[in-house]
Amino acid sequence: MAQEIADLGKLPRIVTALPGPKAQAVIDADQRFISPSYTRSYPLVAERASGAIVEDPDGNRFLDFSAGIAVVSTGHCHPAVVRAIQDQAATLIHMSGTDFYYRQMPDLAQKLESLMPDGKHWRCFFGNSGAEAIEASIKLARYATKRQQLIAFQNSFHGRTMGALSLTASKPVQRKGFGPLLAGVTHIPYPNPFRPPLGAKAEHVGEAVLEYLEEVVFRTTVAPDEVAAIVVEAIQGEGGYVIPPVHFLKGLERIAHNYGILLVVDEVQSGMGRTGKMFAFEHFNCRPDIIAIAKGIASGLPLGVMMARADLMTWEPGAHASTFGGNPVCLAAALETVRLIREKYLANSAKVGALLKSRLMELKSRHPLIGDVRGLGLMVGVQIVHAPGSHAWNPVLRDALIQECFNRGLLVLGAGASSIRLSPPLIIDEEQAECAVRIFAEAMAAAAV
Repeated sequence: MAQEIADLGKLPRIVTALPGPKAQAVIDADQRFISPSYTRSYPLVAERASGAIVEDPDGNRFLDFSAGIAVVSTGHCHPAVVRAIQDQAATLIHMSGTDFYYRQMPDLAQKLESLMPDGKHWRCFFGNSGAEAIEASIKLARYATKRQQLIAFQNSFHGRTMGALSLTASKPVQRKGFGPLLAGVTHIPYPNPFRPPLGAKAEHVGEAVLEYLEEVVFRTTVAPDEVAAIVVEAIQGEGGYVIPPVHFLKGLERIAHNYGILLVVDEVQSGMGRTGKMFAFEHFNCRPDIIAIAKGIASGLPLGVMMARADLMTWEPGAHASTFGGNPVCLAAALETVRLIREKYLANSAKVGALLKSRLMELKSRHPLIGDVRGLGLMVGVQIVHAPGSHAWNPVLRDALIQECFNRGLLVLGAGASSIRLSPPLIIDEEQAECAVRIFAEAMAAAAV
């Protein structure tokens, strides 16, 4: 089996019409038995995968620049992660950290604490997903501050469980029909330099949002001494891979601490080396009080982590728990993933990410319907617009581009109203980055006709 996976190679190969007959059979069964709430951008059926290559049942191979939605940070089926999973599964699969002890929980918590740039003491709560990490963040913030109000951002995505969904403001369909949601959430604009809110100029959008929070929201809508936390994505993920102005998060931290508010930074998609640093907040000299981590932390196994300053995590036994959170097998995968990222792939994320972004910028100079290219490390967004020089979103062309990329063997996903996200495994090399840009250019030429 190991040899079979190794033979997948590193570049895409399409050998049938898509989807092929075996893939179509899986899709037909899925449509009969699976919830229609799932979103599928194109008919990819994954049969096996290795590194950055995914193969379908018909033998078509795809270059994965989605990484299972930014999850398989060390690539699909990394041999060292597979060994860690196999070894752990052979000794202890489950015991429940809610009621018992096992060494993997403090081992990973200690390793995560060592990643924090400020040297503070941190504690971890383990769940199964990013949404659970956000739910735990909400509960801890309210418990620690004895306040109930929360500030979140428009175009944000924090998950689909009821508390996380109450913070999410990405698409109406995600909230439609599920009200009433969690009370006490106020949404404010996210400082998007490409489409600045509040009538601000791009170069002043961060200051405009901070002023709006203090001078409008705190004066007219919610008293700051009732706010438990401000919850913010260091880089907006589903909102369009939007990078805030460099001083924005630090300004948000200053405001939060001036009013005794906790700053919760959602690093679910941007963390674990995705941006060329272990956490995206490090690019902005920001120091959160609580951090939500998931996706890339365990190379594909379900794990979410809520990290908080130790002095905040004072809730009593029974206040919050999770039967499966911090499963020993998931923790073993995470321990190996963190080691690999720190030792091998963090520098690669920054290096190859810079190449990828530069090549996309060159492509932008030739294709006027690419309105913006933005990103840090291997978290890169491409904004598609209606006309040269326009900031008008073009979701129809964006969706056509995604399909054209799939037809040519490149897996990408949408983000926001009309952006394409490129978030490959952190292991990709320059040849794979060049291949992805070449396919993207071909797709652009075909879709923009």
